[in-house]
Amino acid sequence: MTGPAMFKNLREEIDSIIARDPAARSRTEVALAYPGFHAVLLHRVANGLWRRDFRLLARFLSNIGRWVSGADIHPGATIGRRFFMDHASGIVIGETAEIGDDVTLYQNVTLGGVAPSVDSAAQVNRKRHPTIRSDVIIGSGAQVLGPIVVGEGARIGANAVVVKDVPAGVTMVGVAARQLPPKECRHDFMAYGTPTGELADPVARALESLTREVAALNRRVAELEAARAEVEQAESKPVEYAGPMS
Repeated sequence: MTGPAMFKNLREEIDSIIARDPAARSRTEVALAYPGFHAVLLHRVANGLWRRDFRLLARFLSNIGRWVSGADIHPGATIGRRFFMDHASGIVIGETAEIGDDVTLYQNVTLGGVAPSVDSAAQVNRKRHPTIRSDVIIGSGAQVLGPIVVGEGARIGANAVVVKDVPAGVTMVGVAARQLPPKECRHDFMAYGTPTGELADPVARALESLTREVAALNRRVAELEAARAEVEQAESKPVEYAGPMS
């Protein structure tokens, strides 16, 4: 990469951070005081070394990145352009993770693997970490685990645990993560990937609806029992004999 192209890419990275973080006041501030930016720079160098088979040096450089930023990014992970780690501390990104462009991660996010690194039979490396498509936001504390795919533009709420594929453009919340109704999914930038205000929980809504139906059924049963009691009371009254008709 030439000098002008490298400078352009750095400026693009910094500008993307300013666009997503209202606390960022200048490019100089981002360059000097944002550990997430430092972690990304070190990772890009470490990843280049890793792809050229300088594995030990790449791991050493990624370890320096962890000391500097608090983010533990394996040098084998693939990360796209304009990647932003807001409050980078505690972020873990595994070796076979793939991240698209314009992705935002908050603190304590894990893109983790749930399978062994080597297939004992075939002795080959396997894909075991998530693939995060472009324009995804993952809130703080979220765990995205296994070789799953998070679709483009998806939002993962804070502390969600995601273990299945996520469709594009949806919002996932909870443990295990559940999809919000489409009308409540937002496609603009959403801090921490979590809707503010009243957070709709699909399970809570289903329980609330079920509670209303049960209450309506109880009222109907009470009405039917009252009507039956009236009929039984009427049938139990003795019939008065009026005598023979003249």
